[in-house]
Amino acid sequence: MLDAANTALAIESRFDLAYNAAHALCLAALRAKGYRASNRYIVFQVLPHTLGLGPAVWRVLDLCHNKRNLGEYEGLLEVDERLVGDLIAAAQQVADALASA
Repeated sequence: MLDAANTALAIESRFDLAYNAAHALCLAALRAKGYRASNRYIVFQVLPHTLGLGPAVWRVLDLCHNKRNLGEYEGLLEVDERLVGDLIAAAQQVADALASA
């Protein structure tokens, strides 16, 4: 997530790095509980069950998932510094919870 915080990179790249890190961490938490995800979205929805993280985290990740999909499938990626900062913070909370699990 250090690269995602690097303001020398394009904001879209930072968003992509942070989103993919958050997704990978959430997926690891799900697999650690013995489950497999059938789609990308589910790993965020089950954060209260996998890592005990509340809505403050998964709502940010949900919003970012929707933004990512617009960018991937419709070519419309609209992100700003605040969103990227919130995404990095959420990903860090997931990383911290996973490390202490």
